[in-house]
Amino acid sequence: MSLRNRLGKKRKTIATTLKKFLRTPLPLYLALLLAINVGILTAAGGYILLTRGSSTQDSEDLVKDLKAEILPATGYATSITWGDIGKKLVEVGAIDEKQYQQLFNSPTNGMDELDILKGGSTKPIGINENNSQFVVDTLWAFGLVQKSKVLDEGPMKNSGTELGNFASTGGWTLGKKSATKLYSSQELVQLNDFQQDLVKKIAESIYRPCCDNPTSFPDCNHGMAALGLIELGVAAGLSEEQIYRDVLAFNSFWFPQTYLEIAVYLDQQGKDWSKTDPKTILGPEYSSASGSAVISSQVKDVPGLDSGGGSCGV
Repeated sequence: MSLRNRLGKKRKTIATTLKKFLRTPLPLYLALLLAINVGILTAAGGYILLTRGSSTQDSEDLVKDLKAEILPATGYATSITWGDIGKKLVEVGAIDEKQYQQLFNSPTNGMDELDILKGGSTKPIGINENNSQFVVDTLWAFGLVQKSKVLDEGPMKNSGTELGNFASTGGWTLGKKSATKLYSSQELVQLNDFQQDLVKKIAESIYRPCCDNPTSFPDCNHGMAALGLIELGVAAGLSEEQIYRDVLAFNSFWFPQTYLEIAVYLDQQGKDWSKTDPKTILGPEYSSASGSAVISSQVKDVPGLDSGGGSCGV
């Protein structure tokens, strides 16, 4: 139940109680005094509800409930497995295995995921609070090296900026080859022309809160990682709806504060996070830097919301 519905229910309960009380016969002078006091209390109560919206505890409970829904403790798993993707990334020089071992040398940094670099992994491509950095880096490497119309024909190639000067290219330092040599150089998964066009179509509709560019312009790590996730989903034959749902889940773990704020904002509008179209949430109104900033400004005073978010670096 949304916060607005909870407040409505409380108002109805109070009104019903007052009506029952007022039906009880009272001396005239007491009835007059009671009417005056009820009027004052009702006006004051209405003012408090309008200015505060809810109690601090109600708001904090709402935020906790939404956080558990958006960022489940068990994480989120796709129906796609890593297979030989990790091994191929090492073989083509997109990932330096030694650097990965040094960077992800504890369970909280994704050490449990390193076995995917050996190939033949049946582990689902999934994300949780502990492995989110490992996942964004690995999908970043995949999105960077996978042969793609988005990279070959899109704004990354035609922006007028040197290819190595983007955060998603110049910022990639975990490979044995430079990002410009890796860029759209290997067909790690096969995508025919129809699938390439589908990747482009989906990528054009998905934004991330660190900038105002769609995923079809993957100039940062999260954009390149989202592109990789889309490509893997299309190659696996997933529906567009499922791909949007997967990317939203990954974006939520990469930018937890932003998507928690979006969920609170939706609740204020009487909307349910789980029933809102993932494609809509991933659009510019909610998920772009400018769109999410507007939403953040409208929920910044809600008790229970903390600051934090993802960064665009290794």
